[in-house]
Amino acid sequence: MKSYEYGDSKANTVLIQMVDEHSQMESELAAIKAHTREPFRLIAVEVGHWNTGLSPWEAPPVFGSDAFGSGAEQTLTEVLKLTADRQKTYILGGYSLAGLFALWAAYQTDVFAGVAAASPSVWFPGFVDDMKGHQFQSPIVYLSLGDQEEKARNPVLATVGECIREAERLLRGQGVDCTLKWNQGNHFRDADLRTARAFAWVMERQNRL
Repeated sequence: MKSYEYGDSKANTVLIQMVDEHSQMESELAAIKAHTREPFRLIAVEVGHWNTGLSPWEAPPVFGSDAFGSGAEQTLTEVLKLTADRQKTYILGGYSLAGLFALWAAYQTDVFAGVAAASPSVWFPGFVDDMKGHQFQSPIVYLSLGDQEEKARNPVLATVGECIREAERLLRGQGVDCTLKWNQGNHFRDADLRTARAFAWVMERQNRL
């Protein structure tokens, strides 16, 4: 996997984000800096096949003909190689399916001090049910959703509002410091800014602990 680095290379806080060719990293980076004064290093990891590399298990297509694979475990193995220096603080985050991956990863390992899940695809078949049987291993998580996302015509995507409310309830029930923020617009609006706010909130929260 290719990765790209931004920010302060010597910072103690390291943000890790799964991205694709559409990610707007420069504007996101500027927005993070606008929301926090904390120094950070951001590692953007490019995922070749989004629906395979970030999916925890196989699932049928939700839109189009592109099914979901089960490559999240392999992707997490590669991500964990970036966390070798345990003197650093690592925050995993992302948008959409990358946000779902970040949540799933925090059930697999305790290496991440926080999770920044912006408009995560918690509608993913079976994900919320899977949450009920596992312990979240990060102490802090930021969730967000656009206020029009649950009004999608697609019946699977339309469950996202119900799913994210249930996800927040489950996380809080496990003692996780969790917040759920609502943004204006649908899933395709301001992905860079939403992700930036997610990372900034987790950084600020983590520094208060």
